[in-house]
Amino acid sequence: MYELGYSSPQEIIGKSFFEWEQQGRVIGVVQDFHYTSLHERIRPMNFLLESLSNYLTLRLTTNELQTTMAQIERTWQQLVPHRPFDYRFIDEAFDAQYRSERRFNRIVGSFSVLAIFIACLGLFGLASFATERRTKEVGIRKVLGATATNIVGLLSRDFLKLTILANLLAWPLAYYFMKRWLENFAYRVEISWQVFALAGGLALVIVLITVSTQTLRAAMANPVESLRYE
Repeated sequence: MYELGYSSPQEIIGKSFFEWEQQGRVIGVVQDFHYTSLHERIRPMNFLLESLSNYLTLRLTTNELQTTMAQIERTWQQLVPHRPFDYRFIDEAFDAQYRSERRFNRIVGSFSVLAIFIACLGLFGLASFATERRTKEVGIRKVLGATATNIVGLLSRDFLKLTILANLLAWPLAYYFMKRWLENFAYRVEISWQVFALAGGLALVIVLITVSTQTLRAAMANPVESLRYE
């Protein structure tokens, strides 16, 4: 409508136009809708009202779908036996438009879970090694009056600092690649800082839980066991 020079739907109603090598008259205007994927902007579309059409659109329920399709095929063969009965479902057509995105989402999700699991294993081993090296220090601190909370905070502090540093380095890269990927869509969401804050918070929680399993054991241990050979 706007591309034809009209500013409102009322102005174009009843006007004549030439399209598809046919002269037509506008009898109505519908609201814009997506008939392609969100990769593309909404484009103009004309609906031609004819007595004959190459397509037949039906609304069906999923109840006894096979039986319904068999009845439709028999009716089709009776009415137009010279044309093959070829059909497709609209939901499958829309599903195909975003199949690559769902596949990409599954791949990224699977590798993300695997990466987090491997990182947690490495972090668990590193925390065990660091805790083992500082066993005598922990014993001395406990003898001098340090609480379990103090010990856990002491042993976890370095890991949390590294996690924060890693997040600060990863956020710009993640923002850049996410923005480049979203540029493939004509209609897209904006990347907000809350997404990175949430990801960073979850990373800190995962690190704290993983490290605490080792540091808490060291903090609760009897200092006599680590100091009796000194």
